[in-house]
Amino acid sequence: MSLVAFHTLGCKVNHYETEAIWQLFKESGYERTEFESTADVYVINTCTVTNTGDKKSRQVIRRAIRKNPDAVICVTGCYAQTSPAEIMAIPGVDIVVGTQDRKKMLEYIDQYKQERQPINGVGNIMKTRVYEELDVPSFTDRTRASLKIQEGCNNFCTFCIIPWARGLMRSRDPEEVIKQAQQLVNAGYKEIVLTGIHTGGYGEDMKDYNLAALLRDLESKVIGLKRIRISSIEASQITDEIIEVLDQSKKVVRHLHVPLQSGSNTVLKRMRRKYTMEFFAERLTKLRQALPGLALTSDVIVGFPGETEEEFMETYNFINEHKFSELHVFPYSKRTGTPAARMEDQIDEEVKNERVHRLISLSDQLAKEYASNYEGEVLEVIPEELDKDDPTSGLYIGYTDNYLKVKFDATEDMIGKIVKVKITKAGYPYNEGKFVKIEEDLPIEAEETRTTA
Repeated sequence: MSLVAFHTLGCKVNHYETEAIWQLFKESGYERTEFESTADVYVINTCTVTNTGDKKSRQVIRRAIRKNPDAVICVTGCYAQTSPAEIMAIPGVDIVVGTQDRKKMLEYIDQYKQERQPINGVGNIMKTRVYEELDVPSFTDRTRASLKIQEGCNNFCTFCIIPWARGLMRSRDPEEVIKQAQQLVNAGYKEIVLTGIHTGGYGEDMKDYNLAALLRDLESKVIGLKRIRISSIEASQITDEIIEVLDQSKKVVRHLHVPLQSGSNTVLKRMRRKYTMEFFAERLTKLRQALPGLALTSDVIVGFPGETEEEFMETYNFINEHKFSELHVFPYSKRTGTPAARMEDQIDEEVKNERVHRLISLSDQLAKEYASNYEGEVLEVIPEELDKDDPTSGLYIGYTDNYLKVKFDATEDMIGKIVKVKITKAGYPYNEGKFVKIEEDLPIEAEETRTTA
């Protein structure tokens, strides 16, 4: 029995794809083992979003080679796509596959075993126009299922290398999306997170079909699905049609992640982002009318080249005024090969860090304010895991539909189910809750009558 071990760096899409690659190995009779143990094949799924991503990827590759010098070392993912020669130059790397042709990995392993010659399987991603189907019927992590619906991005923001790592926008066939969503629900998942490199762009490369249509189809065609979450959507993709779907939907949750990056029009222009703050604000107002109580999370880059204190304060004030519920704050970091890395006026690290801290404390304050609106309310939570900080407490951690993280008394058999929980004490990063009851699983025939009732 051959053993395979995986290590994934980077984003949710990478984690999804690692699961898909594992399915291919499983079908070929492999068993999966921990990355820290001895395996016959190591697969490292790399990240290249920053120069640090590259560096971390190289460290993990070397760790695998040291673990078992006789193992077959396969490197895939974004760093493999953008810098195959750099990876091939690491002594001990046997196979490099980029962000396409993952299905060939097993063929390459057989070929390598026979010929003992390193294989570079990376092609020109910019020529790829078709979505690569990779099936994930279930996940090693058993509560929230990701469902990848598109690949690539056409935006070319000045700070971002991802179009070069992932290629241009291509959408997954809607029938495949529906089919896999049903498979995941049948495997016991109540919530599906739609994910991709530029998720909200789904359908831009299709005729007469788009994300709004996909959301409607998921809601009406996937039997037993309780929650649909969109992993991320750009303001420019929040069309009136999308807002209408969110308004009417019973299953799309009250949580959206809308990347802001900056709250200053002059910075957005240098970033080559596709919106102004006025447009962003107008979309938020409409979204909140459609989804009262909306949790709005976002990404912000601080210290972009040339960012003045005034421009930073525009961002700070915009976030404060529009009451985002949580931020991911990143200090701008130079990514070799992007226009922003070559810009004049790079910001001093100390200034960046000081601004990052100011935004993080604002984010913490806004998160607490948002959570405090729900103290005393009963919300639906899907328990995900035992509280690792205090495993003897009997407390479990899960998310509400509007993305509040709650610790509450539960039992192992509730994991993955929808349970009603009363928020007894709002806080951040955790809220405290009290278990009320399990949402009964109606038989599927009854489900239909309930949704129409």
